[in-house]
Amino acid sequence: MITTDFVPGSPSWLDLGAPDIAAASRFYGAVFDWETETYEDAGYAIFRSGGKAAAAVGKLEEEGARSAWMSYFHTDDADATAQAVERLGGTVRAAPFDVDGEGRMAQFSDPQGGQFAVWQPGKTVGLGIADEPNSLCWTELYTTDAADAQRFYGELFGWTTSDMPLPGDGGTYVLVTPAGQPEERMHGGIMEMPAEALTATGGRAYWHPVFAVADCDATLARITGNGGSVQMGPEDAEGVGRLAVCVDPFGAGFVVLTPASPPEA
Repeated sequence: MITTDFVPGSPSWLDLGAPDIAAASRFYGAVFDWETETYEDAGYAIFRSGGKAAAAVGKLEEEGARSAWMSYFHTDDADATAQAVERLGGTVRAAPFDVDGEGRMAQFSDPQGGQFAVWQPGKTVGLGIADEPNSLCWTELYTTDAADAQRFYGELFGWTTSDMPLPGDGGTYVLVTPAGQPEERMHGGIMEMPAEALTATGGRAYWHPVFAVADCDATLARITGNGGSVQMGPEDAEGVGRLAVCVDPFGAGFVVLTPASPPEA
């Protein structure tokens, strides 16, 4: 589970790059009941659920960039993490910089092109809500080389991993837990896919968020009713819950999940 008690390598922030902040705010407000706190001068807005920061959105500035969600992982030292990324074969896309005293951040690509970021807390520690309805509950990497992804992120963040065979010939899903944490702190997964299946990024690896929702089907109706689309599902995954893969009106992918009820004691 993702918590707001952040440890090194755990998901701690999430933002969307979108061509229109106001339009993105309307869409996600309608889907997740998020309220928007806009910082016009910064070209950035915070999405809040019950007054707590659930995610954020910033204006796409890079020419040709596609709209996408960016996952941030907690670090105690963004500069040291940037050095490690380069040593391990990744790329520094945005060198570490301070964000008005709120924290220090940097953006990277892993060796398969998967883009991610780190957040070194300042006044802002990270998300204010997680693993509750209408908030982040899981992070997932689709990559062309799961073994190398495990090596890279394992050395970078100290993640521990375990393999979960998928039904039929679905391959293996790699479960990810922050360094030194119990299984209950498992926060994400890695799934190997052929490059031709990663059409949204032209074959490049990518991270996407999974948002918990109280009712998957009702949420899908909100998504399609507000200009989004459903790529896969809804379907029931044993022991996981009811989920669907979705795309917002700007092309950013995400998953919604109604978690399965825990078994009765």
